[in-house]
Amino acid sequence: MRCNLTEKTQNRILNKNDLTMILNDKTAVGRIIGRVLLIEQDNSYVYNQRTERIEPNKNKYDPLFLYEMLNAPGIRSKIVRQCQGNTQIYVNWPVIANQKYKIPELKEQKIIGFFLKDLDHLITLHQRKLDQLKTLKKYFLQNLFPAKGEKVPRIRFKGFTGDWEQRKLGDIIDSYSGGTPSVGNTAYYGGNIPFIRSAEIDNESTELFLTEDGLSNSSAKMVSKGDILYALYGATSGEVGIAKLDGAINQAILAILPHEGYDAQFIMQRLKRSKASIISTYLQGGQGNLSGTIVKNLIINTPSYVEQVRIGEYFFDLDNLIALHQRKLNQLLTMKKFMLQNLFI
Repeated sequence: MRCNLTEKTQNRILNKNDLTMILNDKTAVGRIIGRVLLIEQDNSYVYNQRTERIEPNKNKYDPLFLYEMLNAPGIRSKIVRQCQGNTQIYVNWPVIANQKYKIPELKEQKIIGFFLKDLDHLITLHQRKLDQLKTLKKYFLQNLFPAKGEKVPRIRFKGFTGDWEQRKLGDIIDSYSGGTPSVGNTAYYGGNIPFIRSAEIDNESTELFLTEDGLSNSSAKMVSKGDILYALYGATSGEVGIAKLDGAINQAILAILPHEGYDAQFIMQRLKRSKASIISTYLQGGQGNLSGTIVKNLIINTPSYVEQVRIGEYFFDLDNLIALHQRKLNQLLTMKKFMLQNLFI
């Protein structure tokens, strides 16, 4: 939001290295109470009655250190505990100003501040790279497969020509769903068979394990690493992935096994591309369940097996690159959380 320069706003202009703290949240949740911003340039921002301006004595206190310290979970929780109000949450500045904070000498403050700033920069770079890769994948999902009504994709790998052919998915795959052993029978759980549920179709591990008795005395069915897994029920409806382990599936998952001449990675990516249209067509408001019949009746375009494999390999490599950056980002975020919990008292 922009404001005009007036006599009133003139007195509320913020300077570089000022801090501002949010004292009032218009909601009853109060998620933003106590959050602090570090101003990075002069004469660009003003503060209102719901925030407090903090002007550090730069001979004693480093603004960057104070910014990180006041936003650290342990310190901020002390501020949040001072909140008052019901429909609108607020905290009084004198209460915060009179709290005691343990702060090292200025030299150590600067070291800590710059370290966390560099870590934030690294997190931003990895987040940006991850976002770029996800955008790239979305672009190629849209363009390496033919658009509706077209017989060839807009982008094609060198050496491939000719129209793609339409196939009903059920004509080129075998498929089945599983079941759930009685949850009241403890003899059916705690064994060595991973029990894959719909939220775990892309995971390398599972929360639950079945025994041999649980598998043989239920409709649960085994799948193998490399099989396509399609989520039919609940919040994950329409999600699709490749099994990363041998295990059993329940009724919320459809296992898809392509016939000879059809590539699993290619079909999985094609189904991933169609998720939005499948959900909008078959699930009202994104709620409800899909079925094996719906999935098997989907029409997909397919090129030669060799081209399928080339497309599948490309997306496989791209997915691995995305996963690599996601893991690195998660590691950096975990490191930042650890540092915020342990660098401040």
